[in-house]
Amino acid sequence: MKLTLNERYKRFMAVLAVGLSRPGFLAHFRHPGCWKMLTVAMCMALLGCLQAQELRGHVSVILLGATGDLARKYLWQGLFQLYLDEAGKDYSFSFHGAALTSTKQGQAFVAKVLESLSCPEDVAPDRCAELKGQFQRLSAYRHLATSEDYVALSKDIEAQVQHGGLREAGRIFYFSVPPFAYADIARNINSSCRPGPGAWLRVVLEKPFGHDHLSAQQLATELGGFFREEEMYRVDHYLGKQAVAQILPFRDQNRKALDGLWSRHHVERVEIIMKETVDAEGRTSFYEEYGVIRDVLQNHLTEVLTLVAMELPHNISSSESVLQHKLRAFRALRGLQKGSAVLGQYQAYSEQVRREQQRPDSFRSLTPTFAGVLVHMDNLRWEGVPFILMSGKALDERVGYVRILFRNQAYCVLSDERWVADQSQCLPRQIVFYIGHGELGSPAVLVSRNLFRPSLPSESWKELGARPGLRLFGRPLSDFYAYRPVREQDAYSVLISRIFHGRKDSFVTTEHLLASWGFWTPLLDSLAHEVPRLYPGGAENGHLLDFEFGGAQLCFSQQQPEQLVPGPGPAPMPSGFQVLKAKYRESPLISAWPEELIAKLADDIEATAVRAVRRFGTFHLALSGGSSPVPLFQQLATRHYGFPWAHTHLWLVDERCVPLWDPESNFQHLQTHLLQHIRVPYYNIHPMPVHLHQRLCAEEDQGAQTYASEISALVANSSFDLVLLGMGADGHTASLFPQSPSGLDGEQLVVLTESPSRPFQRMSLSLPLINRARKVAVLVMGRVKREITMLVSRVGHEPKKWPISGVLPSSGQLVWYMDYEAFLG
Repeated sequence: MKLTLNERYKRFMAVLAVGLSRPGFLAHFRHPGCWKMLTVAMCMALLGCLQAQELRGHVSVILLGATGDLARKYLWQGLFQLYLDEAGKDYSFSFHGAALTSTKQGQAFVAKVLESLSCPEDVAPDRCAELKGQFQRLSAYRHLATSEDYVALSKDIEAQVQHGGLREAGRIFYFSVPPFAYADIARNINSSCRPGPGAWLRVVLEKPFGHDHLSAQQLATELGGFFREEEMYRVDHYLGKQAVAQILPFRDQNRKALDGLWSRHHVERVEIIMKETVDAEGRTSFYEEYGVIRDVLQNHLTEVLTLVAMELPHNISSSESVLQHKLRAFRALRGLQKGSAVLGQYQAYSEQVRREQQRPDSFRSLTPTFAGVLVHMDNLRWEGVPFILMSGKALDERVGYVRILFRNQAYCVLSDERWVADQSQCLPRQIVFYIGHGELGSPAVLVSRNLFRPSLPSESWKELGARPGLRLFGRPLSDFYAYRPVREQDAYSVLISRIFHGRKDSFVTTEHLLASWGFWTPLLDSLAHEVPRLYPGGAENGHLLDFEFGGAQLCFSQQQPEQLVPGPGPAPMPSGFQVLKAKYRESPLISAWPEELIAKLADDIEATAVRAVRRFGTFHLALSGGSSPVPLFQQLATRHYGFPWAHTHLWLVDERCVPLWDPESNFQHLQTHLLQHIRVPYYNIHPMPVHLHQRLCAEEDQGAQTYASEISALVANSSFDLVLLGMGADGHTASLFPQSPSGLDGEQLVVLTESPSRPFQRMSLSLPLINRARKVAVLVMGRVKREITMLVSRVGHEPKKWPISGVLPSSGQLVWYMDYEAFLG
């Protein structure tokens, strides 16, 4: 018969009580040695009870999203590794896979995943089969969706603990679900599924943790309403990579050797790199929202940076001390400027987005798939030392590493053929935490032999064997003291173990998260409309993405010398606010870097508005759709508080034949990026009537004629004060396309047209109406416009072929606004 702990304790005390009640029982213990034996026996018995109680501490692990890709690839294996490491020690376990998948499907999925689990190489096959069988018996799947489901889960755990005579130690909830599901799950756990008094709760959260500082703050506040800070474990799986996890222990174990080296006096630069050969195909919906900086640099590489740059605590085993020092490193990061980064995008990306997300053929994404960022620290240790963070997709190799390159001020008289790796100070001096893949193919720690022989724990790291012919960072492997893990471990296995043991320093706290987003958000905002440099992908990239730095500025090493118009000297470089003024098609041209160009255009529009209101009492502004004007709208909304919006009428140059609330609608773009941020009378806003009588652009509804009548009634001589146009890659402007049967000439003011891309039906101002304007501004941005810009510069007045060539105000002014990418390439 199986006895519970309480029953065992009671039986022991009952036996002792019976003995004490019998006459003469204590007489056997008159000798001091006997009393000592009795005391020891009683202590051992009580200690045994306490140890048994500790051994029976029970931990329930609930994997939410148990049927997802992350769970299938990493998390179930990580939980199995936890069981392998902890089986037979202090705790018993149960593992609950949970998801929205139906019970039958979920059970089949989990059974298949459990069957595929594997043991480390050092576990004997028989022992592995035994442990795997145990883990399978301890694991189960359940449908978890409603609050009642969470109540039932909690009751099942309590019943299991009580039936086994166990003490509940704690519960781990692993959120392998999208962030939008966090709030409902958190509410259910907090209200129905917390463990009882004396047991801990640990909630594990996967990135993304917001999109910027504001969204991260909102998510943190929401979760903070359900969980305490010490209960939340935000996973950055890079912190579980063995080479990354070794950075602090390495610094600690080699403290004496590094104390004189780990500073601005000796470190030339630090490189934190993650390169990928794969592209974003199949993940463009995620990538369009986040891009490479949010996906990799803001989290993985920044966390690594803090491990390298933070002051080393006296006791690195203290989670609290480590986290405090990391936070100080975050706070020492110098703010980033637009010139701190270079961006790239592999050439096939936009086409992948168009295909996967059914975007129109004209769509061109601005999402970067490559980024290099220059970071500096404002403290005495690291002042002036560049930290280079770089990551990208579709590059020439898959590799990740942290490289600390030391200054070399030696001069060696002997020729380099006679330099000896562990003696010559002229050889490069570097420490590399090799995260994985690449030429080595495994994690490693590398230290130049002319620095010092490092100390690493022999039970977990061993020296790499000779690899003749292998070169890393331009040097043979023999130039380094090189170490690799005795047993390679997956990052998630490492982190799950640390969650179980409550090691908070391997996770992202709320303070760290907000500090990181506070550092990155201003840069992300400034780069939101930057056109990334296109690159072909793989080895064909050549030197196209090479970059160099000086001071706080970063720029590509290869400049594009091709120019639209002949002129001496190299293409202009960004250096503060500068605007190039020239001529294009015999009309004024203003060219600058995108941010400066938008600022200049916004200033010019405001100046035109102020003059018009002063002279006529109103300002009539007609705006084009598309992506190019979006940064202009944002600039006008946030930085032009003197704009006379109360006296401004806003018109549309063209519109897609979709409902006005449709995301494809030009009016919706205008509403999102401008109208909701300014105070303009609603009766001064004039959307195109494309949706009448529950139909879209039906000829019989006469929407075009209605808009023309409205213009004639409100705009003097139907002459807008300013019309903002764009130029398509095929030479179209507004929604006037090559060979358009209407709108390029004639008497009509507003016309219905056909686009070559979806949505096909459009409404547009006609070319004759546009040319009545007092001023027309044409905004052209991005390298994708380079070819059409060159072509249009050479053609005459051919609106049938190139509608943009027909823009020439009869009595007004035409001004071209082009960024350098479109103008100079």
